[in-house]
Amino acid sequence: MSSMDEHKDAFYVVQKGGIIGVYKTLSDFREEAGSSAQSPKITVYKGYGLPKETEEYLASRGLKNSTYSISADDANEYMFGKVVPCLPQEMVGSDLVFTGPQTKRIKLDNFVETQTVFSNRQSCFLEFDGASKGNPGLAGAGAVLRSEDGKKVYRLREGVGIATNNVAEYRAVILGMKYALKTGFKHIHVRGDSMLVCMQIEDKWKIKSQNLADLYKEARELKDKFLSFQISHVKREFNSEADALANEAIKLRSGQVEVDGITT
Repeated sequence: MSSMDEHKDAFYVVQKGGIIGVYKTLSDFREEAGSSAQSPKITVYKGYGLPKETEEYLASRGLKNSTYSISADDANEYMFGKVVPCLPQEMVGSDLVFTGPQTKRIKLDNFVETQTVFSNRQSCFLEFDGASKGNPGLAGAGAVLRSEDGKKVYRLREGVGIATNNVAEYRAVILGMKYALKTGFKHIHVRGDSMLVCMQIEDKWKIKSQNLADLYKEARELKDKFLSFQISHVKREFNSEADALANEAIKLRSGQVEVDGITT
């Protein structure tokens, strides 16, 4: 990549208190920060080529312009790809405060430290979905497991038998986590369009159905086996591949699992 191409694809990840902004140029966040930049302090990271999946994720949160802003709670250490701390000399002419990578309020300070982990393919994305024809009816679970660089690793399908959508969705996330651990992944970011599953695994919603209690317990036990775990709810249109796999899985007998290995 030429230096001109790098400059064109550059972006800046900015931590300001509990908010993370993503900007295309330094001048963009200088203008937005204004005179309040001194409080709270700001940390700036620079990267090249914002990952497509991250742009889609930001768009799913309703952020579709060239400048993004999300809560620090929604960030994770691998969603922006390879980034490095901006050096103070890059901030010449700015009244922003450079605090460096020692800031501990969010996981952005782990970017550089975890690059070796990424190169060992220990981080992954999991997309999951369930389908039920009749709710309850014949059901299937589908999951896509991707390495941290976005390449597909596994496409998973499991027959669930007669079950509800919620049961099928739990079976899908459990299926995906099992294969992530089996493959050797230690860090995982789970995404699905089931608000119920996402919120219950985060312990933000209570379990009201006894049918889901055992599945919830199994999912939580698998979650605790990862060194880091995050789960996010996404819109249905950003979960189409897992949805297709879940619908294909309806044709499988209960408990039957099919795995498509994909060469990376």
